[in-house]
Amino acid sequence: MSGNYYRRVGAARPSHLMYTAGVGALVDLPNFSVLVKGLESWSHTGLLPDDYLIEEPRLRTAVNRALQLYGRAQISELRSAPWMEGADGAPKDWAAQGIGVPVTPFPQWLRCTACNLLAPIDADAFTFLNNNPRTPHEAKFAHSDCKFGRPLAVTARFTLVCTNGHLDEFPYAMFVHRGSVCAKSPRPLMRMKDHGGNQAANVTLECVACGEKRNIRDAMGERGRAELPACRGRHPHLSAFESDGCDREATLMVAGASNQWFPMTLSALALPPSRNQDLTELVEERWVELQNVTSRPVYDALSAMPQFTYLKRYDPDALIAAVEARRQGATGQQNQVTEVTADLLSPEWDVLAAPHVPDPTDDFAMESVTVPTTLDGLFADVRQVQRLREARALVGFTRLDAPDPESDEIATLVRLSRTSQNWVPASEVRGEGIFLRVREDLMAEWEDRMQKSPQMAAHREAFGRFRSNRKSDRITGPFDPMRGWPGERYIALHTLSHLLIRTIALECGYSSASLGERIYAGDEENTRTGILIYTAVPDSEGTLGGLVSLTEDTHFERIVRRALEDAARCSSDPLCAERLPKDPADYLHGAACHVCLFVSETTCERGNRFLDRRFLVPLGDDTDQVLTPVNLRP
Repeated sequence: MSGNYYRRVGAARPSHLMYTAGVGALVDLPNFSVLVKGLESWSHTGLLPDDYLIEEPRLRTAVNRALQLYGRAQISELRSAPWMEGADGAPKDWAAQGIGVPVTPFPQWLRCTACNLLAPIDADAFTFLNNNPRTPHEAKFAHSDCKFGRPLAVTARFTLVCTNGHLDEFPYAMFVHRGSVCAKSPRPLMRMKDHGGNQAANVTLECVACGEKRNIRDAMGERGRAELPACRGRHPHLSAFESDGCDREATLMVAGASNQWFPMTLSALALPPSRNQDLTELVEERWVELQNVTSRPVYDALSAMPQFTYLKRYDPDALIAAVEARRQGATGQQNQVTEVTADLLSPEWDVLAAPHVPDPTDDFAMESVTVPTTLDGLFADVRQVQRLREARALVGFTRLDAPDPESDEIATLVRLSRTSQNWVPASEVRGEGIFLRVREDLMAEWEDRMQKSPQMAAHREAFGRFRSNRKSDRITGPFDPMRGWPGERYIALHTLSHLLIRTIALECGYSSASLGERIYAGDEENTRTGILIYTAVPDSEGTLGGLVSLTEDTHFERIVRRALEDAARCSSDPLCAERLPKDPADYLHGAACHVCLFVSETTCERGNRFLDRRFLVPLGDDTDQVLTPVNLRP
């Protein structure tokens, strides 16, 4: 925006910029839409590092490993969105007013709501209005020379998108003139008239100069793609085009469509290092903060600080030697990562399931509670996580193809910046949680039975069909349809987690959308049996202690029993109880639906997949497939 105007046009929560509309995404404002610009345009000038730096070494390492996979430069910082206190309450505080997330109007074709004039934003037909700094949501464009006064001008909603992540304006003039230019004007104005209807878009485009008309429906569907130009390889958030163009077909899309932007994010809990963590792993994860520990005086000074007291668990000489080895023999190790993805859950499991509860820190505090006698056949540990912090980072985004953990080779990741930056956007939330560890002997015995279960075989076969049916024609190498299969114990733990989340929401007033889950199922070599249910919201609801109090004897047994009793019945039964994916179906759940098991997508870590209540409670005469002990079955 020009410096003559108040620059603020709206507001968004940090989590919104991570999961709903971040870099490269369109944000719908009341009167027009804007595109969040790339990281080169973000500025933290005027802010102190403590105001925007988010310190979480494990997450930073995971981000670098993900960037390594896509051939991107490594980063050293995680930064929150720039913001300064005073922007809302002090309109004359120009320093605060000028700090925020940069955006640009997009699409840049506007339509007058009175006369239907359609023109680009720079056609001198429209004026930007934003006269009140206290109400940035009132920012708008007006048609300045309309015969009906100065009516509101709104965004023309059509764009072009391709699976390489490119986004472009819809070529209105070229489309109306069927690939040619207007015979009477090199840059004609247009008119757009929406006729409404319930079949599909019914919008007539007309050239003001020559009178040529065409309906937008001619650009829709498979046949309509032939009427569209080839993708130009445009990244408007970077103000750039791909140097070698683009070989993908362009697809017509409405600007507000949900598949125009999918974030790729990583998250990690801020936990103290495990007592048995290998020094090499510790130094690699926390290299930024430990790289200067090259002498005993430096170690002594650092370990005396409250945030570094964990260093006292390690031998000083061994730690200094590990730092020196990292510096001497592993220079550039961040660029030589062999793991494709970082294992963020293993260190969390090591801390949460450790025999001894770690010392509390500003970010983490946990306490063991006694498992009720009636539940000790199911749970080996129940722990109150009284304080935790979750850090989240945005690595990139995709368009059209969502980054799917079951088919992660499909989507093309779009970069967040045109040039190499040493940071990525991040956010953090604080809350509380409940950690549950299911008995390993119970789970191992059940898992052994499920290896030969026809019900579990149906789930495995459905997963293979799911992967095969979604195999992209862009995959030219070997394809394993079972790659990413989470395993039998994951389905059981995931189902139990959903049952408890739904019951907690009913028992104590938490909405299920305010809760999050982390499932620790491990793999064949490192088996685990943990569930962490935690508050995952940035407001005060997540830190009031209401969740951890549910682990008390007077509540916890009742919650678990109610969860299992509710699982035994569903108002969609018998259809829900009898559901199993069978060829040709490829859905990834069995006896589960919105009535009994599904939760909001912000809560579930796998999109309501890998769920089946028949593995926790008997839904018929066959009880051989049930995990829960007999005394807990409804």
